[in-house]
Amino acid sequence: MGLIDTHNHIYLDDFDPEQDTLIAAARESGIEALLLPNVDTTTIERMLDVCERYPRYAYPMMGLHPTSVQADYGKDLRTVETWLGKKTFCGIGEIGIDLYWDKSHLKEQKEVFEEQLRWSVDLDLPVAIHVRDAYMEVFDSIYKVKTERLRGVFHCFNGNVEELEEIKKLTHFRIGINGVVTFKNSKLPDVLRHTSIHNLVLETDAPYLAPVPYRGRRNEPVYIWKTAERVAEIYGLSLRGVVEITKNNALELFKIVNKSLE
Repeated sequence: MGLIDTHNHIYLDDFDPEQDTLIAAARESGIEALLLPNVDTTTIERMLDVCERYPRYAYPMMGLHPTSVQADYGKDLRTVETWLGKKTFCGIGEIGIDLYWDKSHLKEQKEVFEEQLRWSVDLDLPVAIHVRDAYMEVFDSIYKVKTERLRGVFHCFNGNVEELEEIKKLTHFRIGINGVVTFKNSKLPDVLRHTSIHNLVLETDAPYLAPVPYRGRRNEPVYIWKTAERVAEIYGLSLRGVVEITKNNALELFKIVNKSLE
């Protein structure tokens, strides 16, 4: 039906040697495209290899993940920037701020995040933002950069209503919904009722955060259909309606993919 998985790490070694089998299953299920955000300098070649083997299906992003930011981040950031000048990418990502595991490099994470936000403005590319225990810090960085020219997605959104309302003020941003919305004790379904489905895109974050009934297992691209089904229940829509709306939301945001799929 043309569903787009806007955040997937199928290139990681968690999937070795099954990438081809899993991508074939994704295509057969009706998934039209996989968007692959980078993690750090160690994942670039693996990600690009998958995208080169599946042109017009797997689309790369380039960025430096916040949990990979260390005190001496300069070399890694320059490597990422160099790659942006070598190939075509559909977005800047995965970038952001993560204070869940370690707060000791907050200054460095903010510096790296804001630098990559500026790249997105200069290159007219959307950003895929990772945020964990750091919504206020992320908002602060976004407002430091020209927000009217920024666009992107808050990947793996699991915030509260107040945080959602702040995102809604950023008119060119969407929220990425994955398997978390299916979890039994998740408050996300209630939060989503405070926004329109036109603000959503769907994702897996595979191999992480598999939806019910696969929770606890390695997440796979085809499992995104469970997320789509739960979103359909929340909004009282048909599955086809959810697929069409979220696909259009993704294509509006990731314009390079839109041109490729025309």
